[in-house]
Amino acid sequence: MKYVISFCLVILFGFTACKEGKKATNETSEPKQEVVYESFGEKIELDNAITSEELLAKFKTMKAGDTINVKFASNIKDVCSKKGCWMKLPLNEEAETMVRFKDYGFFMPLDSQGKEVVLNGKAFVQETSVEELQHYAEDAGKTKEEIAQITEPKKEFTFEADGVLMRK
Repeated sequence: MKYVISFCLVILFGFTACKEGKKATNETSEPKQEVVYESFGEKIELDNAITSEELLAKFKTMKAGDTINVKFASNIKDVCSKKGCWMKLPLNEEAETMVRFKDYGFFMPLDSQGKEVVLNGKAFVQETSVEELQHYAEDAGKTKEEIAQITEPKKEFTFEADGVLMRK
């Protein structure tokens, strides 16, 4: 009987020591920092987003009128300073995409330039005619010489977002 009580005490101390050891391990591990995103438009998830470089590669294989559904991540280069109704996102050092929002249904904060975003929606290639480009140049107050230099249509990468997550 004496041995049974001693054996039980040894087992009890063993379990308590193991339990305290686990607590010490958990206390020393660093707490995880949760990244918080603000949502605009339809609710979307962070998963399966491609990079802006991957989207550019897809754009380059498309012709005017082609459309693909895609989710991608980038940083905001520029945002509409009046309402936040559009933004420009870089695809690489030279190329960018103009982003508008589905059905004019939501806007981005005016101070969101430089923030990381994940967008879901439709990417498409649009070709702007020479006449239209010249008209825009005229509206912008360009000289007749500058307008005359516009001789080729412009291929533009455009995106219509139905949902956006912006890192806070």
